[in-house]
Amino acid sequence: MSSLAVDYARKQQTRFLSELKDLLRIPSVSTLPEHKNDVRRAAEFVAQQMRSIGLENVEVMPTAGHPLVYGDWLHAAGKPTVICYGHYDVQPPD
Repeated sequence: MSSLAVDYARKQQTRFLSELKDLLRIPSVSTLPEHKNDVRRAAEFVAQQMRSIGLENVEVMPTAGHPLVYGDWLHAAGKPTVICYGHYDVQPPD
């Protein structure tokens, strides 16, 4: 029997894939200075997605390099903390 999460993911697969493709279309090549604004745009995209699923205190935070994206949801006292870490930039096509 499938879990509720798996059932939900299956039903939302088309939307999830579309949103992923939208992110991947942003030419956020972090190794190329001419794409600095695109990297920022990708960070803003991720931040908006985080807001749309209910995360709070979402921020795009500047750093000496590329911005990091932070969000939290602190409404489950006594439950484990979950940290998700990943990158939102892409690699050049060559």
